Amino acid sequence: MKAYFGRRYTLSASHRLHSDALSEEENRAAYGKCNNPHGHGHNYVVELLVGGQVQAETGMVIDLAALDEVVRTRVLVRFDHTNLNLDPFFENRVPTTENLCKAVFGLLKTALPVAKLEYVRVEETENNFFQCWDTDDEDMSLMERRSS
Repeated sequence: MKAYFGRRYTLSASHRLHSDALSEEENRAAYGKCNNPHGHGHNYVVELLVGGQVQAETGMVIDLAALDEVVRTRVLVRFDHTNLNLDPFFENRVPTTENLCKAVFGLLKTALPVAKLEYVRVEETENNFFQCWDTDDEDMSLMERRSS
C-alpha cells in the first residue's frame, strides 16, 4: 500500500517580475506593482508531498532527517534570502512563483531517497499559491547542473 507524507518549509526571497520580451508599458500592465524596479519580497511556504511504501524497518515513507537535508541543500541554501532574479535558473525566465515552483520540483524530483516526489506547492501570500506535479520539462536540466 502506498502512503504519503507532507512537509512544509519556509524561505524568504525577493524578485522583480519583468520580461525583456515586453515593453515597459506591457510589463507594468502585466505585473503591476510587482514590476517595481527595486523588487519586492515574500516569505514563501514550500510544501512537499512524497509517496511510497511504508518501510518495515522504520514505519515511515521517508526518513524525515534525510528529506530535510535534501531540501536544505538543494532548495533552501540556493533560494533563501536571495534575489531570485540573480539565480541562473531565472536568467531567461521571469521569476514568478509558478517558475519557482517548477524549479523546486526539478531540484527535488530525482534527489529523494526511497520515496517519490508527488507534488510541490509554493505559497506566495495567504491568497496565492502554485502547485506542480511531475513534468518532463527540459528546463530542469539547468537545475541539475546548478545543484550538483
